[in-house]
Amino acid sequence: MNNSKPSEPWTRERILALLDLPLPDLLWQAQQVHRAHFDPTEIQLSSLLSIKTGGCAEDCGYCPQSAHHDVGLKAGKLMDVDLVLANARAAKQAGAARFCMGAAWREPKDRDLDAVAAVVEGVKALGLETCMTLGMLRPEQARRLAEAGLDYYNHNLDTSPEFYGEIITTRTYQERLDTLHHVREAGMKVCCGGIVGMGEGRAERAGLLAELANLDPYPESVPINALVRVAGTPLEHAPDLDPFEFVRTVAAARIVMPRARVRLSAGRRELGDGIQALCFLAGANSIFYGDTLLVTGNAEVDADRALFARLGLRAEGLPEVPMAESGRPAARRTVTLQRTP
Repeated sequence: MNNSKPSEPWTRERILALLDLPLPDLLWQAQQVHRAHFDPTEIQLSSLLSIKTGGCAEDCGYCPQSAHHDVGLKAGKLMDVDLVLANARAAKQAGAARFCMGAAWREPKDRDLDAVAAVVEGVKALGLETCMTLGMLRPEQARRLAEAGLDYYNHNLDTSPEFYGEIITTRTYQERLDTLHHVREAGMKVCCGGIVGMGEGRAERAGLLAELANLDPYPESVPINALVRVAGTPLEHAPDLDPFEFVRTVAAARIVMPRARVRLSAGRRELGDGIQALCFLAGANSIFYGDTLLVTGNAEVDADRALFARLGLRAEGLPEVPMAESGRPAARRTVTLQRTP
């Protein structure tokens, strides 16, 4: 797969012009790009597990795992390897091809890397692709993960450089870019995307996509998240995002990163079936699959299977399911996490 830079850079202005197109024209362009590189009926499934929850030192305004926000989430220790592998087996049996693991750290400590490497080796032995998100990495840490066989490392840019300071103050944009550089230098693939609906405008979404598209090479996986508003976080009262803006973002991501897997990630359940269907039409070809994303809810497995059947989509490892009746789209809502004693 050749994800090198295009001959003409994707500037913010060029991407903003895409986002400003009438929606039918934007979707048509995205469909043409998608069909040139992928089967438009095939969806890649990834499963996500929190292997170390809560207590993160970062102050990301959207994140319930931040120690800066009172959401009642109890910080936990790194999950035992056997329990991680049990979850990975269940994910594979349900049809997932990639197993993604997240730890709520600013950066991993060297003493944690042996346990993390053992997890990677164990999951790979099950025949699954592996992905981890552990925060910032130093070069030698990235090399250690690569030696363990880690396929992908996730480290999102979240938003555009100019809007970033409105969301996060404890880690700079350049530090995020540095981690991505270390991951590439170590020989791993990159999973990197952002979050839509944090109060940014269309210009900031264009800025995020420009940053992603001009990485050399651009990410192999691009998760597009819709903000899940969690009670107790600074963004719990963020304004509603027009769902068609989310669709536009997905379509533009497909056009500017034609060979990437564009993944519908957090907030997918709240989008409802109709908007998800438009996103698949716009070039999304991957989802997080399973009932939980780190600490927030996700669409249920049976609901995803039924939706795929209704749309005529298929995913590797899933059995055929009968055509289901259509349901009403889920309303956008604020998530309240269960408080600990």
